[in-house]
Amino acid sequence: MYEGIVLAGGFSSRFNTNKMCAVFKGKALILHTIKTMLEVCEEVFVVTGYYHDEISTLLSNMNKVKIIYNENYDLGMFSSVKAGVCHVNHNFFIIPGDYPLVDLTTYYNLIKGNKRIRVPSFDKHLGHPIYFDYSMSKEILNTDKDNLKDFRNQYDFEIIDVNDRYILLDIDKVDDLKKLI
Repeated sequence: MYEGIVLAGGFSSRFNTNKMCAVFKGKALILHTIKTMLEVCEEVFVVTGYYHDEISTLLSNMNKVKIIYNENYDLGMFSSVKAGVCHVNHNFFIIPGDYPLVDLTTYYNLIKGNKRIRVPSFDKHLGHPIYFDYSMSKEILNTDKDNLKDFRNQYDFEIIDVNDRYILLDIDKVDDLKKLI
């Protein structure tokens, strides 16, 4: 059994509006990320923050999706990671909500790995989602690191080569979204 954490707590400052609710291929950007994750996860925790009301309204009728409000969202993404990890009970994936095109096979390839942390790689570049064994949850919650990359890098994580360039493609600006469309 696997669970997922989708990070959606930020200000979308480079996007100038709530990018998680921006329309991509006929529906909100974050819905693409969640839909793929639900193909492999029993439950998905969406961690909100600045745009909590909009995102929770958008997701209110989704089965297997739980909204977690990170009251410390202004402290950065790792505070949202910790807010989500508080709720997991199984091995889990973490992905920012603005990775709408990650292929389902990437998740399955990460599951097949062996180490407690597994990171997908395309063309020798590391991306998302990141897989964590449940045993890592306490370590995430108790670390003094303040970002996911620094936390990950202190461990012997496994790099899983995938044929999915979209593990590298997040949406930061409106132009990024326009290029995809």
